[in-house]
Parts: sequence; C-alpha cells; structure tokens
Amino acid sequence: MPTSSASTTDASAKPTAGGGGVQSLERAFDLLERMADAGGEVGLSELSTASGLPLPTIHRLMRTLVACGYVRQQPNRRYSLGPRLIRLGESASRLLGTWARPYLARLVEETGETANMALLDGDEIVYVAQVPSKHSMRMFTEVGRRVLPHSTGVGKALLAHTPADEVRALLARTGMPAATEKTITTPDGFLDALEQVRRLGYAVDDNEQEIGVRCLAVSVPNSPTAAAISISGPAGRVTEDLTPSIVPILQNVAAELSVALQSQSPA
Repeated sequence: MPTSSASTTDASAKPTAGGGGVQSLERAFDLLERMADAGGEVGLSELSTASGLPLPTIHRLMRTLVACGYVRQQPNRRYSLGPRLIRLGESASRLLGTWARPYLARLVEETGETANMALLDGDEIVYVAQVPSKHSMRMFTEVGRRVLPHSTGVGKALLAHTPADEVRALLARTGMPAATEKTITTPDGFLDALEQVRRLGYAVDDNEQEIGVRCLAVSVPNSPTAAAISISGPAGRVTEDLTPSIVPILQNVAAELSVALQSQSPA
C-alpha cells in the first residue's frame, strides 16, 4: 500500500492481484460509495478510518475526483459528491428499469395488477420502472416520481434492514407528513412496521399513500443497488385474502431479477 506520492510510478494504479483490475479505480469507487453511505459529505480523516487507506493516498484520489467533477471540496474542507454523478446515476436508473421490465411484465401477467420497481435515492423513493395492469381500473405511478418512504410499501421493503438509528435520522430529515388518514406518522410506528416486514418477508401499503389503493412489496435480494418491486391495485382487488398467493410470486420474481441484475455486473 503506498504511503507517499513522491514516487513517479503510482503504486495505487497497478493492476490488482484478483482479476486484473486497476487498484486506483477500485479505491476511487470505494471512496465514492463510502461517501454515499455517509450521507454524501465526509472529511478525509473519516474516509481514512473507514477505508483503511493512508491520508496521502486518499488525498491524491480525491484531488483527481474533484478535478473530474465527481467530488466537490466544500468551504469547510470536507468533500461532497459532485454533480457529474447525477448524469451517471440517471442513466444507470434508466438501464435498471429497462432490465427490470420483463420481470415486472411477468408480475402483471401472474397477479393482474400494476407492477413497479423503486430505488432509495438519498432520503426519497424514486420509481424507475412500471408495467401497468390490463384492467380498465388500474394504478399509475409516473416513472421518475419521488415519494417519502414512510408512506409506501417499497419504502418499507427498502428500509427494513436499515439500523433503527439511521431510520430515525432519515425520518427526522424528511418529516412524516400524512398522505392519508392511514399513513404512519411516528418513528416508533414506522419502526414497528419495519419489524413486521422483517418477520413476514414483505411490506404492505394499506391505503397509506392513497385511499383505495393497496400495495405489496419485497426487496430485490443482493441487488447491486438497493431495489424493491411491488404490485399495486384497488384495495377491493388486492385484498388481505389474496396476499398469501401474491407474495410468493413477488418473492420469486425478485429472486430471478436479482440474478439478472448481478449478471450485468462484473464477476
């Protein structure tokens, strides 16, 4: 591991011993992911502690990321994720939605209801793909729409395994406005709902985002980025009695989608 930038040959740029990857690239992307995990803004010492890399190496990598626009240095000397990442993220989200559509179409065929895919983007849920139901009365959520996680089934599915203190911090930032009279509006109530998701293996939005609409959701296991899929429809069709037959379909499709998404990533 390099401890000085004085050498004319940067040891961090050498191929890794694993599969011929470039170590400096691996380290740069690792730092970006650690910044995202930390909320998007960190100091060099925090990155050094989290990554185990020496400060000179981190400083050199961050200078390069700043020069490319992927990181910004704040007036307080801390570093934040940069605006050039937005275009990459938007393009990746569109591709993710494209890959997911055949699996969502299967959900529609097998359940009869509208199928969605959503990601957690910062503190918000963003819908990245949808295949509508063939019923004349159906649910429609615009791709790209952003909602708060506390009132959605996909939000519960995505946050179910997040530590409680991180969930509370997120809810403190977003607030918990009531979309309907059934929306969960307290952190303790939401944490209880997440415990139920972990116990049952699926999440429910029961008239919490919109009166008359019921949604069932599951997370996509081992997805390269945290993702969830759901079906939604009129509460009169997506009933509690039908839940036991719908949930296994959701879980099977999520497992198959997980394999497909992982196959798009390098081994």
